[in-house]
Amino acid sequence: MAAAKPDTEDLLGQASAGDAAARSELLARHRQRLRNVIAWRLDRRLAARIDPSDVVQEVLAEADGKLGRYLRERPLPFYPWLRELACERLRTLHRRHVQAAKRSVRREEPDVFALPDESLADLAARLASSGSSPSRQVLREEQRLRVQDALTHLPERDREVLVLRHLEQLSVADTAAVLEITPGAVKTRHVRALERLRRLLGDTA
Repeated sequence: MAAAKPDTEDLLGQASAGDAAARSELLARHRQRLRNVIAWRLDRRLAARIDPSDVVQEVLAEADGKLGRYLRERPLPFYPWLRELACERLRTLHRRHVQAAKRSVRREEPDVFALPDESLADLAARLASSGSSPSRQVLREEQRLRVQDALTHLPERDREVLVLRHLEQLSVADTAAVLEITPGAVKTRHVRALERLRRLLGDTA
């Protein structure tokens, strides 16, 4: 039987002790998750010019350079820290390629970007087919297109928690770290977001 792979906390401890292999695995094991986040968040006006895999490489190179400080300070759990670097890189790309091209001053991008239509459809499909409670009770009878339309009418803070929990599939703890709120507040916000979504879908049950 193959030995279980070390978890992230074990790798962090080994990397802190100078283990180069643990350091490399820490950065490599979240590559696909980061690529998914970047692909979901990438402004479609940039899609023809920017490959999410290239952005991941840049993010991991930046993380490697900052890992020593991270290991000393541990400001966030490891994956939310990597994700924050990725989102900041996307903000930089957006300012460089989209805002500059428009030659106009726009408001600062929010911490969670407005999803492109394709990504919103992905979220809607996951919500509509979710088998977990309370999502099953709220959304099991609804079709993806109705859910997608309702999502566009949700307040940003509600849509945000649904994106993190259902599309990015972050744990409650990691969602709390990203949003800078408590795990209990994440659970409350999640339930309330689903309730508002249910009302938008016209479910009076």
